[in-house]
Amino acid sequence: MLKRIWLFLLTNIAVLVILNTVIFICEKFFWINISWQWSYFSILIYSAIIWFTWSFFSLLISKWVAKRTYKIKVINKKQANEQWEKEWYIYDLLEDLANRAEIKIPEFWIYESNESNAFATWFSKNNSLVAISSGLLINMDKNEIKWVIGHEMSHIISWDMVTMTLIQWVLNTFVIFLSRIIANIINSYLEEGLSTIAYFIINIILQILFWLLASLVVMKFSRYREFKADEWSAKFVWKENMIKALESLKSMKNTIIDDKSNLATMKINNKYKKGLKNLFSSHPNLDDRINNLKKLNI
Repeated sequence: MLKRIWLFLLTNIAVLVILNTVIFICEKFFWINISWQWSYFSILIYSAIIWFTWSFFSLLISKWVAKRTYKIKVINKKQANEQWEKEWYIYDLLEDLANRAEIKIPEFWIYESNESNAFATWFSKNNSLVAISSGLLINMDKNEIKWVIGHEMSHIISWDMVTMTLIQWVLNTFVIFLSRIIANIINSYLEEGLSTIAYFIINIILQILFWLLASLVVMKFSRYREFKADEWSAKFVWKENMIKALESLKSMKNTIIDDKSNLATMKINNKYKKGLKNLFSSHPNLDDRINNLKKLNI
């Protein structure tokens, strides 16, 4: 929890620095008053600008971040045919699903890691990637890998990453909007000498509290999209093979070894947290995913 709060504070500082130029343009060319004496409308516009820019900038650079987070190998069609059998098998699956969805085939990456995991990221359906860990290639058979590819392609075809970004943008906009409105109201009752410091402290505290509440909604949707990606993949892969793959993930001791990565929420599996911490988990319990598939009628 403390790491999340600390990360949130650092993110806010970074956002404010990056967006000074945007706010300057809004004031000079669009006459939006962003100052100490804010109207509710200008606060809302300010909040929306900050988080729209940050949310979509994060999505835009997600492939760049992924490349610098891991040691990756990009596999094209020619390389796939010359590589290990599982590599060209994965490339063929990606090509087949992309053709069915009438989109460009995603970039196919293999990243060095002992974990059994995979993730997809993109800014558009025609500019996406699917990354598979070297550990997953070793530990899973073709049927299990087929489920992984179907699951990741479901995220791309369903625009899950963009939807997540939009949800985060709306919620974070209101985090800043409400915190500043309430801080302004409280500040109006304080003595003039304390107002500046008090406003800053109250605003930060409220942003943290509202951000935690917003995170519950974002993580709830994240868990929901994992269930839906499993269900979509079940139409492409035999359901029993998917259940077998999830059981394999449960049995692998090294399934999650770098869940602290900033890409953890995009991966096919993330460490399950118990109790209250589960509310802040981006992925459902593997047992819940297995039970959901067992109930699925296909």
